[in-house]
Amino acid sequence: MKKIILSALAVFAFGFTNAQEVKFGAKAALNISSISGDVNDASSLIGFQIGGFAEFKISDNFSFQPELMYSAQGGKESYTESFSGITHTDETTTKLGYLNIPLMAKFYVAKSFSLEVGPQIGFLLSAKQNYDVTESFSGASFSASESEDIKDITNSVNFGLNFGAGYDFTENLSAGLRYNIGLSNIYDVDDDYNVKNSVFSASLGYKF
Repeated sequence: MKKIILSALAVFAFGFTNAQEVKFGAKAALNISSISGDVNDASSLIGFQIGGFAEFKISDNFSFQPELMYSAQGGKESYTESFSGITHTDETTTKLGYLNIPLMAKFYVAKSFSLEVGPQIGFLLSAKQNYDVTESFSGASFSASESEDIKDITNSVNFGLNFGAGYDFTENLSAGLRYNIGLSNIYDVDDDYNVKNSVFSASLGYKF
């Protein structure tokens, strides 16, 4: 983790020393997140992001933008089976909280429109799973729910790659769309059990 932090600081320092102009800002985003890999019937979870950023203008067409964002994400998966007239359904909701550090390269293809790409480091703050079990038989049903903290079996560091686009309405107000592809396993239990994050976000930002 120490090497990761030092590398991020080196990139940050490079952007600062070569910047023609620096602007700081705050942003918030709506997340539509999911998990992929060794999961059953995955579906999305609604979450959010909030945090700040600095945009280092390297040239008229290129900027470097590091960010510090809290992100609430995760996903749902379900499994249904029937036997002897009984239908059994398990639904698991995974809720993950990360402190993410995206390091974005922004290319201004027009005055107000930019395309962006860059890696992301995420530090796990919280990890919980909610379990909902339903059994149905002859028109009757039984349901039970349980919640569990799973931080001890979840990797503390997560890596991803971001792709996105942004539009500046004014010098201060901007909006963006971004897709994060998870590159590392969420869990730390078995090398053969591989589950990754996937997050689509729509954001609004304000530069001071």
